[in-house]
Amino acid sequence: MEKSIEKNKKIRKKRAKRVRRKVKSTSDRPRLSILKTNKHLFVQLIDDVSRKSVVGLGTCSKSVKEAGFEKKSKKAAQHLGQIIAAEAKKKNIQEVVFDRGAYKYHGLVAAFADAARSSGWLKF
Repeated sequence: MEKSIEKNKKIRKKRAKRVRRKVKSTSDRPRLSILKTNKHLFVQLIDDVSRKSVVGLGTCSKSVKEAGFEKKSKKAAQHLGQIIAAEAKKKNIQEVVFDRGAYKYHGLVAAFADAARSSGWLKF
């Protein structure tokens, strides 16, 4: 049992390195990163040049909780995608590089990305 868990951890780290090796961001085109935990989703727009987070929010953020999306779900991922697109519009950021990390592009990650794109503002 423990060997399979360790094997899965190695596979996930390897996938994350492979994805992040190809992701290059600039101050004009920040990195849109997603993080999944057991209970929550977190998203950030990160400027790798200045090493600062431009915008960050998650399902435990006050504005998201007030909307009724306090747990990890597809609807919460879609809502986060819409909110991050609106925040990017406020900061005048139109193009981003999507960093899915160690996660496969399906389920929550795909729902988030599709919602962020469908806002009509973010392009990636």
